Amino acid sequence: MDLGITGKRALVLAASRGLGKGIAVALAREGADVLLCGRSAETLAANCAAINAEGRGRADWVRADLEDAAFVETVAQAAGDRLGGVDILVNNSGGPKPGATEDMGADVLLAFFQSMVLRQITLANRLLPGMKARGWGRILTVASSGVIEPIPGLALSNTLRPALAGWSKTLAAEVARYGITSNLLLPGSILTDRLVSLDAAAAERSGRTVEAVRAESEAAIPAGRYGTVEEFAATAAFLCSQPASYVTGSLIRCDGGAARSV
Repeated sequence: MDLGITGKRALVLAASRGLGKGIAVALAREGADVLLCGRSAETLAANCAAINAEGRGRADWVRADLEDAAFVETVAQAAGDRLGGVDILVNNSGGPKPGATEDMGADVLLAFFQSMVLRQITLANRLLPGMKARGWGRILTVASSGVIEPIPGLALSNTLRPALAGWSKTLAAEVARYGITSNLLLPGSILTDRLVSLDAAAAERSGRTVEAVRAESEAAIPAGRYGTVEEFAATAAFLCSQPASYVTGSLIRCDGGAARSV
């Protein structure tokens, strides 16, 4: 299938590694020009070199930290300078540290709200006028399966990510007439460094081996295994595509059937 995004300009947040990197690679392979955003200049440069070596979409990078108050200005300026505008915005952020609800002090809650919610929304608002003027745009927000089924031990994520779900759905209705879609993509257990660290933390808490924790987790997934970054990224690329122009205001799961709710 031709995704129809050759020459489209994509900005992917938190693209140093994991899901963000995977999405950036998938979009570039479909011919999009991609600006990778993240905290590690060395890693971003290596990612872009690998993408550019494939000879499909062009890749560039900007070092910017979602925890930095200047994040939106830094990234928006870089997108204008290096891409000339943004047609596809992939909102993404690293997951917050595990913990219980009583661990969410006001300072911690506010800090993660700013990085996981506020700055992603503010950046989207900054880029929307250009998308409206061109009559085409894709805003894809990567969240967590905790949006629909809160995950034990991840109180901060369970609290903050649902705010993005409400925002994305509301935005979709407001911008559909401009040819812009807004969707939320929920990863289940996708094999990334983040999942490895969560399994390690669970093993330490329970006094079991990491292998035992993973085996138990995979047994609870109907697909019987963790998902791959490539599988998740392919789903993301489709949602950013021309053929997906009638998919908006949706919450899409990529979880091997793990969520039990309808």
